Amino acid sequence: MLYELRIYHSSPDKLYELHARFQNHTLKFWERYGIQQVGFWTQAIGDNNMDLYYIIAWESLAERERKWDAFMADADWLALKAETEKDGPLYSSITNMILKPTAYSALK
Repeated sequence: MLYELRIYHSSPDKLYELHARFQNHTLKFWERYGIQQVGFWTQAIGDNNMDLYYIIAWESLAERERKWDAFMADADWLALKAETEKDGPLYSSITNMILKPTAYSALK
């Protein structure tokens, strides 16, 4: 199993809209494509409370490529993304990494 950690660095005053898009729309698209989220987080204590963190579980890089590419090319998703960003982007950048569990990790 591989885990993808994505950190969305929200645009100023856009974190609420970013949460709303994930909660009300994005997760439905992920269900359509079989994308399995592990969880979503924000910082309770730390240096930046305007970031959204989430992890997706993948069986392999091939699975990730197939499912993520299909999701990102979905015409309905692209229309929704454009609509929700008509007043500007919801994030300034994304940090993305693929994590491989160690032999002693509770998550395998």
